[in-house]
Amino acid sequence: MNLSFFFRLTTRGLSRRTGVRWAAGMVLAASLGLSAAAGKPYSYFVTGNAQASVTLPTPPSTPSLVLMGGGPDVDAAFRWMLTRAGIQPGTGGRFVVIRATGTEAYNPYIYYSDAAFSTSTTIAEQWVGGAALGLSSVETLVIPNANAANDPFVNTVLGKAHAVFIAGGDQSDYIKSWKGTKLDQTLQALVQNKVPIGGTSAGLAVLGQFDFAALKGTVTSAQALSDPFNKAMTLDPNPLSLAGGFIAPPALANTVLDSHLDSRDRMGRLIAFVARLVAPDAAFGCPGGILAAGTGRSATARGIGVGVETALLVQGNPGADAAFTARRVTNPSTSTESAVYFVRPLSPPTVCAPGKPLTMTSVEIKKLADSDTVFNLSDWSGLVGYTVDAIAGALTSSPY
Repeated sequence: MNLSFFFRLTTRGLSRRTGVRWAAGMVLAASLGLSAAAGKPYSYFVTGNAQASVTLPTPPSTPSLVLMGGGPDVDAAFRWMLTRAGIQPGTGGRFVVIRATGTEAYNPYIYYSDAAFSTSTTIAEQWVGGAALGLSSVETLVIPNANAANDPFVNTVLGKAHAVFIAGGDQSDYIKSWKGTKLDQTLQALVQNKVPIGGTSAGLAVLGQFDFAALKGTVTSAQALSDPFNKAMTLDPNPLSLAGGFIAPPALANTVLDSHLDSRDRMGRLIAFVARLVAPDAAFGCPGGILAAGTGRSATARGIGVGVETALLVQGNPGADAAFTARRVTNPSTSTESAVYFVRPLSPPTVCAPGKPLTMTSVEIKKLADSDTVFNLSDWSGLVGYTVDAIAGALTSSPY
């Protein structure tokens, strides 16, 4: 068997996130000498040397987040995480991937430079080349339940990470099995210490202040717009609280996130998620909502939708204003538009109640489809927007 060819088949995009070709991944793991924790409530795999000394010149001073929209992974986003962590050739550094199901297939993709599993400084597309860029190890923890999330070894490994990535899968697993555990505390400590954190698909979904929890399965745009309180519209936290959901990094305050926005036609449901956040004001708003609609800088409901093969790089900036800014990256060979959409209601919903289709007019949408524009998340500036209306459960114009 040609293992390099086998690796390319098992680790591109969907396979890295879901572990569909699990058996192939296990064959590869054995061939690369990766290790798993037999008999433990978790699985652990490492590529490289997790015991190597790490000598980062300075710890990160501002936050860094990668919001990846699913589909093929964006190589440049992982390299950006290494740069933001302060990792460079000679420093070493530990990159930790966490997931509830799946395999270790991210390890070689992030660590090696090409299909020959080399650490060459010439890095091929569809490879990150982490070792050449200074990483000493890539580690994957498969954490399927609360017992694993509370395990001391799991939290020791995660606590030493210099960058963390949450793989795709099912975000309800993360909400049910990780929230409120020792793992949750470890992640919060990493956020406080400005360690770069990213996620794709389900891993993206749990990075907002408010999360679509998928506790009753997924929901389509048509279902969400026809009844924003239907049983599948499960949000975290429930009831809504300004304390936020699972991870809730400050850069994403007042924000709910969604992935696969273009390929799965999810703009309608993102608008419905955002509507649910808007507090009642006189006769308008949504029951249980806690945020405002409009253009204010604080407590204004917001949504960010990310297309496939797209990553939004969010960073804090030093200085008096200390704004959070973001830019979009994708792969050179992408065949999609790879856009990010920023959604904000300019007025509260006029109809938002259980069993009734949503009506909310003047929903502002700003579209980012290039890698040069910098968007200011703090004041929602940097792009010209347009508006769409949701009338009786239907969008009146195309939001794409």
